[in-house]
Order: sequence, then structure tokens, then C-alpha cells
Amino acid sequence: MGDLSHYDDQGASRMVDVSAKAPSLRVARASGLVRMAESTLRLILDRGASKGDVLETARLAGIMGAKRTGDLIPLCHPIGLDSVQVDLTPRPPDVVEISATAKVHGRTGVEMEAMTAVSVAALTIYDMCKAVDRGMTIERIRLEEKAGGVRGEFRRDGSD
Repeated sequence: MGDLSHYDDQGASRMVDVSAKAPSLRVARASGLVRMAESTLRLILDRGASKGDVLETARLAGIMGAKRTGDLIPLCHPIGLDSVQVDLTPRPPDVVEISATAKVHGRTGVEMEAMTAVSVAALTIYDMCKAVDRGMTIERIRLEEKAGGVRGEFRRDGSD
């Protein structure tokens, strides 16, 4: 099946064997946006949501999501993360920008953990605010950069 490492020569799914890889520091950063009505962002910033502090709850949910990535993505290795940082930055008039950085000293990368953290944080914002704004959109979840491992570094060029 070409260069897709999650399939064997016969096309069967498999978890990639990383046992021969040397552990190294691996870091990945992902980002995403939640776009909403201006009044919804004001509600979040004023901490007026009935369910509580939206940004702090989303931060915690993102961290917890990163830790559970191996349970959510079928062929993703469950790994003991060394660090997960989730940043939520309001961008008035109508956006919350989410960034997550995951780190591990291990045999496999943490790109999926960083993207899961962003996804779960974004979904938490939606869940906490859906009563006042069902028109919110979750946008542009993507890997921004990664370092470590045999494939080396990746950095998004920022052109979009």
C-alpha cells in the first residue's frame, strides 16, 4: 500500500513497530480556530457562560484529550506524554485561537496528541456555548510544526 506505514504488504491494518527506534525528544505544535458570534466571544471573556469558565475548561479538556489520543485514534500508540500545553487566545471580534504543544521523550511522535488537544479544546468551547450560538464553526485544525524522530523537522510555511 505504498508508503502508508499503518498497512502491511497485504494491505492489512497494523500498529507500526517502533521497538527498534531509539528514544528521542519529540515535540509537536498544532493549532485551530473556533469562530463564533461576537456576543458569544464577549460572553466567554466576561465569564458569563452558565456552564462556567469556558477557556479554562477547554484548556483542561485539551490536555485530557491529548492524554487519551491512543484510545481515540485506532492505530496511534498510547504514549506517556512528558508535557502538554494548551493556549487559548481570544481574537476579537469573533474567534478563539487554540494552540497545543505536546512533548515526549520516546520512540514515536506526538503530532496526533497535539492535534487531539486542539480538537477536544475546540469541541469543549462549542459544547459550553452551543446554547447561545449553534452557528459556531471549528476551523483549520492542523499541524504547525514538529521536531524529533527520523523524519526530522516540519514547519508550516505560514502562507495561508
